[in-house]
Amino acid sequence: MKKLKGLLLAATVMLTANSLMAQTYSETALMFSRIKPAGSARILGMGGAQISLGGDYSSAFSNPAGLGMYNKSEFTISPGYLSVTNNGTYSAGSNFISGSNTETRTALNIPGLSLVFSQPQEGDGGFIHGSFGISMTRINDFNSNIHYRGTNTNSSLIDYFIDQANGATPDQFGSNGSMYNTVTELAYDNYIIGEASILDPSFPNDQYFTDFDRAINPAVIQDETIQTKGAQNQWNLSYGANFNDKFFFGAGLGIVSLNFQSHKVFSEQFTDQPISRYTLTEDLSIKGTGVNFTVGGIFRPVEGFQVGASIATPTRYNLNDNYSATLNSMWNNWDYYGDGTTMLNSESASTDVVSSGYNLTTPWKFSAGASYIFGKRGLVSVDVERLNYGGARYNSQTSGVSYNTDNDDIKATYTSVTNIRAGGELRAKAFRFRAGFNYMPDPYKQQQNGTSITRMAASAGVGYKGSKYFVDLAYINSWGSNTYRPYTVNSDSSPLLKYDQTVSNVVVTVGFNF
Repeated sequence: MKKLKGLLLAATVMLTANSLMAQTYSETALMFSRIKPAGSARILGMGGAQISLGGDYSSAFSNPAGLGMYNKSEFTISPGYLSVTNNGTYSAGSNFISGSNTETRTALNIPGLSLVFSQPQEGDGGFIHGSFGISMTRINDFNSNIHYRGTNTNSSLIDYFIDQANGATPDQFGSNGSMYNTVTELAYDNYIIGEASILDPSFPNDQYFTDFDRAINPAVIQDETIQTKGAQNQWNLSYGANFNDKFFFGAGLGIVSLNFQSHKVFSEQFTDQPISRYTLTEDLSIKGTGVNFTVGGIFRPVEGFQVGASIATPTRYNLNDNYSATLNSMWNNWDYYGDGTTMLNSESASTDVVSSGYNLTTPWKFSAGASYIFGKRGLVSVDVERLNYGGARYNSQTSGVSYNTDNDDIKATYTSVTNIRAGGELRAKAFRFRAGFNYMPDPYKQQQNGTSITRMAASAGVGYKGSKYFVDLAYINSWGSNTYRPYTVNSDSSPLLKYDQTVSNVVVTVGFNF
């Protein structure tokens, strides 16, 4: 007969309600809405400031009015190199052996591609000419590796399994039950948790126990690796018109392709316990397309000074995700029922591939900027961007499925922010020297686990402009902090990973005039 200590553990270590360990809808809404500065190497070298500048293919994405400043047709390609480093510390209170971990991931990509057709002509009403642009801009990159490892003496993911199972009868783990295709079902199928009636027929069968006995040895070695990859790329079909070299107006259609993939491997290792170790592997894939529309204008009241503004409608995504999980456990030849009928050594269980389709609508985006051009000597440019991350919304594509709870969570969690970008360019004949900075405030109403999720970036660049071609190089270094909990316990010693992320990005833009 099993000891009652496992059942008592379930009663004393209670967890708050939590979703599957895969990415939550609230988190993905922020991730897909929080767009980093994007564009050519020239623009990135100046911190991404471009709303009032014009004359660059990046205007097709940010403010199509800037295409009206073209007087030649142009083709560009922008290859890039990305390096993402996460350096974190995992801890869970004073009784926890914390560990620092550093992981780096690199990737080669093409964050920009464009073709601009300029159509010079004299027209009526002050119309001078216009330009039509087709461009691809990488607006988000999801490539990242995170790893942590430590010894936890306060809690285990098993506590999460028990909390989720309590109140559910064993039939709920069947194909028509509420626990079906959950990680808790996998724990049940691996005998990591079981109904209390196994201990004693008089115990309720909707309460659960575990053979992990903290009184024998509370130490649990926890290890997790999180790998993410993918990107958001936006194709723009945009047009900008020039009126008297003073007023520039433009509009554009944006088509966004989204591909996000996450692979998580979480394991726990035990000493002096019936179970030796188990590993939970989760895979999540989110893919889809979205559409938005941008309209903007630039005004040049006096020679050298320009102001601009643009409005981008929400992007409405049609998304599909696929989630699956597998749990493998290793036991020390454990007699589960105590009668020799079930000897546990190696167990395994998997969910089905769980698929769902839904729509995500990101917030409106309002941008404004000002630039001053010092003739042939250079320029300075500043942008501000306003959006409310709490305005993101989900809608179901399936009758009877509601995202109201997720939408309420988004509204309650996120707030409005003002992003700031500034930069300048110094010209020396055919050469260009650039520098910039951008600031993205914390999108949360309250700090997450005492950490501000602010992101900042500094950039520098050089360029050469010939009569038929140009080459620009930019280096962008961005940094910020974040937090992650593999699961949540109702105490101050919940396991917590705090990590700093540094992203180094090198982009080269090569352009040809024709």
